[in-house]
Amino acid sequence: MRKLCLALIGVFLLGSALVAQETPEPLSIGPVQSLLQAHEAQIAKSSRKTIQPVIDTLVASGLPEIETVLATWQAREIWQRKDDGLFFAGTETEKRIYQLTDFDTGESIGEFPKSELRQVKPNSGVQGLIGTALVQFQLNSPDPATRIGALDALARATEESLLAPLRASIDPEPDPEIKARKERLATLLTIAYDSDEATRIAAITEVSDDLSVDVRATLNPLLTTRLALAETLPQDQNIARVLTVGSDIPEDEAYALLVAGDAAPALITDSEIRAALADNIAEGRVGGVPLAALSDPEARYRAYDALAEAGIVPPRTGTAEQETLLASNVFYNVYDEPSAAITDAASEALSSIETRVQVNQALDLGLDALSLASIYFLAAIGLAITFGVMGVINMAHGEFIMMGAYTGYVVQQVIPDYTVSILVALPLAFAVTFAAGVAMERLVIRHLYHRPLETLLATFGISIALQQIAKNIFGTQARPLTSPGWLDGAWVLNDVVSISYIRIAIFVLALIFLALFLFIMRHTRLGLETRAVTQNPRMAASMGINPDRVNMLSFGLGSGIAGVAGVAIGLYAKVTSELGSDYIVQSFMTVVVGGVGNIWGTLLGATMIGSLQKSIEWLNPSNTLAAQTYMIVFIIIFIQFRPRGIIALKGRAAGD
Repeated sequence: MRKLCLALIGVFLLGSALVAQETPEPLSIGPVQSLLQAHEAQIAKSSRKTIQPVIDTLVASGLPEIETVLATWQAREIWQRKDDGLFFAGTETEKRIYQLTDFDTGESIGEFPKSELRQVKPNSGVQGLIGTALVQFQLNSPDPATRIGALDALARATEESLLAPLRASIDPEPDPEIKARKERLATLLTIAYDSDEATRIAAITEVSDDLSVDVRATLNPLLTTRLALAETLPQDQNIARVLTVGSDIPEDEAYALLVAGDAAPALITDSEIRAALADNIAEGRVGGVPLAALSDPEARYRAYDALAEAGIVPPRTGTAEQETLLASNVFYNVYDEPSAAITDAASEALSSIETRVQVNQALDLGLDALSLASIYFLAAIGLAITFGVMGVINMAHGEFIMMGAYTGYVVQQVIPDYTVSILVALPLAFAVTFAAGVAMERLVIRHLYHRPLETLLATFGISIALQQIAKNIFGTQARPLTSPGWLDGAWVLNDVVSISYIRIAIFVLALIFLALFLFIMRHTRLGLETRAVTQNPRMAASMGINPDRVNMLSFGLGSGIAGVAGVAIGLYAKVTSELGSDYIVQSFMTVVVGGVGNIWGTLLGATMIGSLQKSIEWLNPSNTLAAQTYMIVFIIIFIQFRPRGIIALKGRAAGD
């Protein structure tokens, strides 16, 4: 018996030792866990209205682990242990099994089943507040991408509380570009939130020449106003302006403001008057007025006033009384910003910015007009040769532009490198359309010289035929002519002025062709012969020049230049069989307005038409068809006064 008791005691002691060995040591509570436990109730069941003080307390603690706590909280990865209420970062390792990590030490404390844990689930509003708090840590992150992301987030959702940490992060910032962004954002936040008036005014003055949209978005709220009224104009408010009833503010709106401020009785509406009269009919009368007379509004008013005198209904406010009440009050707009010095500075800065914006808009409009003029010049320069030198109205000129664009498309199918393909496509398009132009001149045009109507009809028919051939070969779907990667994007001066690199390239190409044309006309035998034939074909023939050959080469040269223009235009326009028809009218207008057969006239005509079209589109941006119509009307009027164009040509074309 004694041995049995000793054995039982030994087993008991051994079991106690094993239990003591399996029971984990209690977790030591660190400063982060202590801080979380101090706000356990708010964190476990957080709401947007109550959680901000808790977040502020966590951030103000200065503990380095708080950034991890906030990021984990925002990601909904904080778990609370049910038995002791402690918070941990949790990661699911198996189904419904989570490994918990201590925030203070960063070490794992083991794996626990989900039944022993409670997940902390902040809603979207709380997540947004946590995200704002995280920005303060991200501004000083060693990762530049994290700092840039923090600045982007801060720019989207500014807050007064972030001004101080943003300023503190500027001096330690090693990256000059990021530092400049921080300084600029700090300036904008200073304008919006700084408590010192002089500092805000200095920041406003600093950005008074900045055209960026975010600057105007920061300054505009400083000038927002609200409508107010008082018996006398208050001296303690930042008054924007005093309103005149009837002109600045409608009388009905002004009186409604009086009623809303309990400064005047509410007006009795006609429907309320009718209802009151219907409720008080007695022996065929209301207020002593027969029912038959109530069709007259004045009779209804008399009946209602009689009921009001008897105390049956509330009295009606008469017109004279309304005018008296309106005259006894002052209506005014008051700034939401209480400081007059700040609103004055903001108003002056916005006025300066608006002036600069208008100047830059004019510059941007000028660049657009110059870009469009270069396109029209490229499209018309070939027509200037054929029309000016030969007097041929070539309605198929647009189809040579289309042929050039399709040549560029075909080249890109063979040569996938876009830069090389464009360099190959330009001379190839010239060769293809030059050959097509020579063939057209030899087969059709040379038989129709001095017969403009037949030439017009013939080339118009060729135009339709070329369009149909293009549809049969390439289909009706638009084909892409892709520009090289170095032409992507735009040259941006500021938030107002920008121009795409493709348009710049087309402008440069137009200058190159202008120089090339001048060189050909002034320093080559073909140019000399062409000028001679243009001035006097009979005299040129008598000097041994073959006008027939000059006409053929001139027509081919004009057609080849149209092909090169097609490659350039196809880089930003849709390449379809109708591409050329979109530019044939403008090309003819450019040549006629500038002066038939004169290259400088063509340049001036393209500039004039491009500027005119862009100006009309700017005045009426919603209707481009109207812009085209107005432009044609203007050109018709212009031709009435200068029928030979801006620069009149002497010689055969002038005689024609």
